[in-house]
Amino acid sequence: MEKTDKKEIVMSGIRPTGILHLGSYFGALKNYVRMQDDYECYFMVADLHSLTTHPDTQLLRSNVLHVISEYLACGLDPDKVALYCQSDVFETSELYFYFNTLAYKGELEKTTTFKDKVRLQPQNINAALLTYPVLQAADILLHRALYVPVGKDQEQHLEMTRNFAVRFNHRYGQVFPEPVAFNFGEELVKVPGLDGTGKMSKSENQNATLYLSDDDGLIRKKIMKAKTDEGPKVPGTPRPDYIENLFQLIKLTGSPGVLEKYEADYNNCTIRYGDLKKQLAEDMIRFIAPIREKATAIRSDENYMKEVMKKGAEKAGESAKKTMKLVREAIGLKYF
Repeated sequence: MEKTDKKEIVMSGIRPTGILHLGSYFGALKNYVRMQDDYECYFMVADLHSLTTHPDTQLLRSNVLHVISEYLACGLDPDKVALYCQSDVFETSELYFYFNTLAYKGELEKTTTFKDKVRLQPQNINAALLTYPVLQAADILLHRALYVPVGKDQEQHLEMTRNFAVRFNHRYGQVFPEPVAFNFGEELVKVPGLDGTGKMSKSENQNATLYLSDDDGLIRKKIMKAKTDEGPKVPGTPRPDYIENLFQLIKLTGSPGVLEKYEADYNNCTIRYGDLKKQLAEDMIRFIAPIREKATAIRSDENYMKEVMKKGAEKAGESAKKTMKLVREAIGLKYF
């Protein structure tokens, strides 16, 4: 059966270069779980992408297993989605090559992420780093995905993916759709860091980030260290960013009654930040602990992990083979 008779296709990936955190869940994973019933979903762990910035592969396997176990613990069903490793689908590299013939050095050098990486790793400006958006386009278009859940920082790459699809279709014939960003029509959730600056990150600012694998004690420690002040002196005082961040975190995992209480306390100038942070810590523990424990149990079942990854690779591989058959025929790479 061809894809035109199936559900619309969603594709997304995450690099296994760090462990997942609260921002990963509310910014992406929560939506992935919602998508799996209504769309044909391909969710990939981008291990090849990680090699562009992390050539030391000593921790790669454990990082990949960690990410997959947390995806499963958050509610992804391997019977409904293709949950797979990028390197297990060999067709990705073939399509990556074809798209490299449609990509131009000048446009690749102008990408914001490339310029950022050059600044961060001046001793490792490799060709794969330059062509990172080309590989990303291959990941998406390999499944002829129409929707890609992405954050603001990836919109430029998605625009390039559309460009490669258009160039291929113009040169060789209509094969690929032009994928668009997808977020359920709602504003994407950005989870603030505990230090009051920026958002939670996989690798930066680890003390300001709540990871899905943090133990209860560490969650309490991080939250109790969150920046506060002496509190408002005048009723109705606007909340500074670092205080607003704490209220945003309460909204994510606390009950409406808790939020209303502390909003009233703040507006009345009676707020006790120590109490607020203790309540926030308990709410976060209640949310994170079940995910952490489930992910740990999943990782301990090595046979189950292999079964999930094999099943995901087979699903993704089947989709990839169909696409590459069309690609080779369109280009003319069929001699017998």
